Amino acid sequence: MLQKRELAIIFVSMKQIYAIFLFAFIHFNSTLVMADALEHAIQRIESEWAYTHYNIAKEQRNIAFTQLLAELQVLNTQYPDQAELIIQQAIIVASNADNIDPLSALQAIHQARDLLLRAIALNPNASEGAAFVTLGSLYYRVPGWPIAYGDDDKAQAMLKKALLINPNTIDANYFYADFLSRQGQQQQAMKYFKRALAIPVRATQIFADTQLHNQVKLGIREISPAPDSHKQIFSIAYK
Repeated sequence: MLQKRELAIIFVSMKQIYAIFLFAFIHFNSTLVMADALEHAIQRIESEWAYTHYNIAKEQRNIAFTQLLAELQVLNTQYPDQAELIIQQAIIVASNADNIDPLSALQAIHQARDLLLRAIALNPNASEGAAFVTLGSLYYRVPGWPIAYGDDDKAQAMLKKALLINPNTIDANYFYADFLSRQGQQQQAMKYFKRALAIPVRATQIFADTQLHNQVKLGIREISPAPDSHKQIFSIAYK
């Protein structure tokens, strides 16, 4: 039979094991709660960005985006070094560049690039590769040197990287299609436009994704041949 001392040792050991498991359980659950709260905060910021970008008059967007950036600053304090929040900050800063004076806009697009590079360094897969999508779109939309950092080769590399991380996001397919269209590669662009249109809207971002689908449809219309262009070509050939 076990002696009292041995029983006491076993009892103490079991208490220690229980305490370890209890600590791990509490820590795991608090991490889940924090992650859930962060995810909801990001969804809210993204929804507010979409509402501001698509619904608010251009003259009032600077105020709305500035308020949204203030909200993000609070979240960045609560959840430091979170790539998802940094990506949202970069998107808002870049979007607001259209609503401010040229010098401030130039500073904004450089700030957005630096934020996205930081987000990629922290977590390249964050928000399904959204940092690469946004950075890629900046590279082909902003002016090149000596004004800014526009670079079509870098744009294509970033957008392809985003598609590699997740080929099933509307954003990645739309922006790559838009890039190809601007490069004169209409056939390839149409392929990615159609992919973007086939991807369902997210249940958490119905408004934002529906607006992006509308942009996809516009892109398709812009590169589609005119309805009677084939008849005209045939007519010319026949004559």
